[in-house]
Amino acid sequence: MMFPGQAQAAGSVYITKIWYDSPGSDKRSNASLNGEWVQIKNSTTKSVSLKGWKLTDASRHVYTFKTFTLKPGKTVTVKTGKGTDTAATVFQQRAAYVWNNDKDKATLTRSTGAVHDTCSYNSTRYDYKNC
Repeated sequence: MMFPGQAQAAGSVYITKIWYDSPGSDKRSNASLNGEWVQIKNSTTKSVSLKGWKLTDASRHVYTFKTFTLKPGKTVTVKTGKGTDTAATVFQQRAAYVWNNDKDKATLTRSTGAVHDTCSYNSTRYDYKNC
């Protein structure tokens, strides 16, 4: 688990960024919903299966990865709205926003239930948080 100010350990899977305030007015359009997202990076030298891993916010909205493999050195973007999953982007298939615009916490949990990484923000000054 990472804490603010800690350097990310070499060779791990971790949350790199949360874009919590989609650009423009919050109109609940699919484009606006997909304007909020979380990025997860695999900095290892091996592919990592994320099947069964969960991405959760503080309000307990849960996205569970289906069969998904994150290749070495690659990043996956988890978007809130609807779309077709690719090797680089997966969609939560939601019709409502997940990430609060003022404060929230993203938690990445392994399929075993163990917390793997977290990233929190508490600011309306920016639209995103680098983790």
